[in-house]
Amino acid sequence: MATTRRRAGWIATRRAVTVARVVLRALRAGAGDLFAGRHDGPRRVRDTLAELGPTFVKLGQVLSTRPDLVPPRLEAALATLQDGAPTVDSGAVHRALRRELARDPAGVYGSFDDEPLAAASIGQVHAATLHDGRKVVVKLRRPGVTAAVEEDLVVLRLGASLVAHVPGAMRRVDVVGFVEQFAATIRGELDYVAEGHNADRARRDLADLPVHVPFVVWEATSHGALTLERIEGVKIDDLDGLDRIGADRPALARTLAYLYLSMVFSHGFFHADPHPGNLFVEPGGKIALVDFGMVGTVEASVRRALVEIVLALVTHDTRRTVAAMRGLGVAPAGVDEEAFVTELDRLTAASIELPVGELRLGPLVADLMTVSRRHRLAFPRELALLVKTVVMCEGLAALLDPGFALPEVLVAFALDALGHPGEPSQELQP
Repeated sequence: MATTRRRAGWIATRRAVTVARVVLRALRAGAGDLFAGRHDGPRRVRDTLAELGPTFVKLGQVLSTRPDLVPPRLEAALATLQDGAPTVDSGAVHRALRRELARDPAGVYGSFDDEPLAAASIGQVHAATLHDGRKVVVKLRRPGVTAAVEEDLVVLRLGASLVAHVPGAMRRVDVVGFVEQFAATIRGELDYVAEGHNADRARRDLADLPVHVPFVVWEATSHGALTLERIEGVKIDDLDGLDRIGADRPALARTLAYLYLSMVFSHGFFHADPHPGNLFVEPGGKIALVDFGMVGTVEASVRRALVEIVLALVTHDTRRTVAAMRGLGVAPAGVDEEAFVTELDRLTAASIELPVGELRLGPLVADLMTVSRRHRLAFPRELALLVKTVVMCEGLAALLDPGFALPEVLVAFALDALGHPGEPSQELQP
């Protein structure tokens, strides 16, 4: 046991040295300057995280959902992090499948395509069929990735403990707590059983909506392998493809908004990664939602606070915004509320004359996050993730229908949900 611990400590130390070397090289190249326009710091940070591997790629992706913590230029750069990786050879794939399923894959699948549909740093996806002819996809965790992630988490915890003692602006952030939350997030994405349960819950929650969540083939699923119904449709941002299948784009925009608002306000459980690769439109107009590795939960108190914040933003009541943030614990007693209100009023002045039907939530949220960062405020992870998800949803809805206004629907849905929990008015439904 002692020998094992010493070996684990030596491996973590070696990895820490490697990480430190890469980070120092990036800092010398200008990655530390995230704000000055003459430097390309955000891109260098992104490239550094990509070089450091799966854990750090996922760290960057998580940080891209925290506009309360990172400035817009860095947020935008991190959002482009690609989770790609070389493919695993077919022999290793079949050995991993046999180990995960505890039997010969030929006894589970009628056919299995050795060439993956997609390969990422945590896992890769293969097309297959079951013996009864059903088409499925198989997500397979990459060999060795779990151990590599655990080594990196040791390094991140060490770094967080050092940063926590550095005076300055970072003291406003619970860095140690953030790393622990991140550890829970990435471990959750490594656990395909948890992802399967997330999909099952979403399917139950959304059973009454025109939404397709793929079923899980539990007899062919383990913590490292997930077998799912294969989705066949058009990516939601493929406008030409949508036109070819005769999709009603304005109706899709409304359905997409209603889908996410229902998850948030009616169920308190939402798919937190609505990028176009996870949303498809099937013939007939039904939206198919895939990849439940990243989800969020919203307690009733957070839902109420979000309603207050959104209503305050769209009605330009900045004092109400601060009051809602204070009630949530985001704006502590020591914050200079007058300065906060003045600055937020100045940033949102251009939208004051716009009717709710012409407002865009994204710019309003960006203004709120800018002021929050300057006043050293940090949102709870779930609220920050929710805000980012809603803004991404708004972007997709606006792509489908440039005239669509999420704030108008959001305000109506939020008020209705608060008045009649779980029973939104008929006129709001798609």
